Amino acid sequence: MPLSGLKVIELGSLIAGPFASRLLAEFGAEVIKVEAPDGGDPLRRWRKLYQGTSLWWYVQGRNKRSLTLNLKSPTAIDLLKRLLSQADVLVENFRPGVLERLGLAPSVLQELNPRLIILRLSGFGQTGPAAQQPGFGAVGESLGGLRYVTGFGDRPPVRTGISIGDSIAALFGVIGTLMALRHRDQAGGRGQVVDVALYEAVFAMMESLVPEFDVFGYVRERSGHIMPGITPSSTHTCRDGQAIQIAANGDAIFRRLATLMQRQDWLQEPAYADNDGRDARRDEIYAAIDAWVATQDLAALLASLQAHDIPASRIYSVADMFQDPQFLFRDMLLQAHLPDGRPLTTPGIVPKLSASPGQQRWLGPALGEHNDAILSELGLDAAAIAALRRDRVI
Repeated sequence: MPLSGLKVIELGSLIAGPFASRLLAEFGAEVIKVEAPDGGDPLRRWRKLYQGTSLWWYVQGRNKRSLTLNLKSPTAIDLLKRLLSQADVLVENFRPGVLERLGLAPSVLQELNPRLIILRLSGFGQTGPAAQQPGFGAVGESLGGLRYVTGFGDRPPVRTGISIGDSIAALFGVIGTLMALRHRDQAGGRGQVVDVALYEAVFAMMESLVPEFDVFGYVRERSGHIMPGITPSSTHTCRDGQAIQIAANGDAIFRRLATLMQRQDWLQEPAYADNDGRDARRDEIYAAIDAWVATQDLAALLASLQAHDIPASRIYSVADMFQDPQFLFRDMLLQAHLPDGRPLTTPGIVPKLSASPGQQRWLGPALGEHNDAILSELGLDAAAIAALRRDRVI
């Protein structure tokens, strides 16, 4: 796999850091997840539990090895330093300053291992007046602009149904790590710090928000299920009560939709020939599409739209995904087994690489499952490992 031979140490919990290292592990990196012996990552107990363990954990922890270390112990810190001296990447999402208080500041670690890449994920980044404030993904989504534009204008902002801010930060973290590895291997062999702030990761996704405010003083507001400035692209309700997304905002696509709707007047109206003209009259267009969709059932309407090459889709629940042939064909639903042998379906690997695809090799491990193996690889014998266990270092 493309990251085979890469050694990653994860000092993360919950979402952003562990998701970043999960992505690296899915493409072949050896990821050692370091957790506290007294319970480990809280995500092990989040959401739906099966026999006491989160089903989410089995996905978020897949392909990782679990090592428990009590980082309040100087002996544990020494063992961690030995691991980091052999590693390519450290992933951590502590609040800024925690790594330093552990005696593991980047300057210390890069003296120990000049090739080490240190990925640091936090709410506000490692510097600046807000750096020490706690900041989960929800805060990053709020400050980064996403929450402000999400929902309907006559109601308070809403959130997406997942921790999207953490996941976006993790993706930027992986991108930054791979770029830092490329730089290390092409420009002298030295590592560096990759500093990802959750609010900045979200902010980076906000499209034209900044220049439009700067030039026009335009503040984008919540717009419900339409996309302001891009028309038509919205959700509509069919006769049978089912929702459908229709995205006919391309000029040629809009003409095909007008033909299907038998709206010759739209085809003859110069204002509808491009997006700017359509968006200026979007209320009229959406009202007409709403009325047209409301006369048809979802299945027949989808077939008709697809026959006319107009992008449209149902709004899938997870139950729909389990039945969809596209998901199945592209291995987006993988099969595994829980520790008691029960079959478990897990999400597939993204992206798809033609020559060196990612894999799900095993599910998230039990807490400390790999203690003996990892410590043996560091040169400790059985007696030394037993002493660490007795002294509650592991």
